[in-house]
Amino acid sequence: MKLLESMVVAFSMYSKIPMPQIQWKKDNMRFALCFFPVIGVLIGALICLWGCVSRMLPFGNLFTGAVFVLIPVLVTGGIHLDGLLDTADALSSWQTRERRLEILKDSHAGAFAIIVCGAYFIMSLGIWSEVQLSGLPVLAAGFVLSRSLSGFGIAAFPCAKDSGLARTFADGADRKKCRGILFLEAAAATALMIWFQPGAGLLGAAAGWLVFLACRRMCMKKFGGITGDTQGFFLQMCELIMAMAVIIGDVLWF
Repeated sequence: MKLLESMVVAFSMYSKIPMPQIQWKKDNMRFALCFFPVIGVLIGALICLWGCVSRMLPFGNLFTGAVFVLIPVLVTGGIHLDGLLDTADALSSWQTRERRLEILKDSHAGAFAIIVCGAYFIMSLGIWSEVQLSGLPVLAAGFVLSRSLSGFGIAAFPCAKDSGLARTFADGADRKKCRGILFLEAAAATALMIWFQPGAGLLGAAAGWLVFLACRRMCMKKFGGITGDTQGFFLQMCELIMAMAVIIGDVLWF
């Protein structure tokens, strides 16, 4: 029962899918992070479904790509995009660490956030418009990998603040067990990506792990740890760069 409640907590926080209302407590948050990748499974399934449907209908690549881009936004409600934009504003400020952390909490969108938002969606649309049907299973598994790595970061890395989303989930988690489970989930997603398409899958998975390491270094250097916003930044950048890597892999190997 507590595991089911942990899944409800994860879906309530990281998706817009209607869930029963339950009180968040220590015992039902212990493994909530472990269910974060399950949302990636759902997104991946919808991506593959739309890919199959779009091939049977007279849609052009641009419209098909636009729906691909919007599926994760609709499922998550844009919670990770919010982190991307807040972090972009903070990094672009060139202020002290303390000031950057304050900017993360600011509810207003700065100029750099708007610029990054536009550039991100333009790049995403361009990438997803080039996706081939054969590459969709690899990209679907990529949504699981990005969330496994994001959850692992919350369970493993120090938090930059004593409050906030990342701190809440980190404090509520059984960190040792969550780290082990999330690492296994990340390894399984990596293996699936490579199994679906050895060349493109390996390139995409490698890109995801490299972004994970790069963002970890950035968080420690610029913020002194992770926050919910920086994890959103990582997840969005990870999925964008993985998709680009898979496209390149398709060109090189197929």
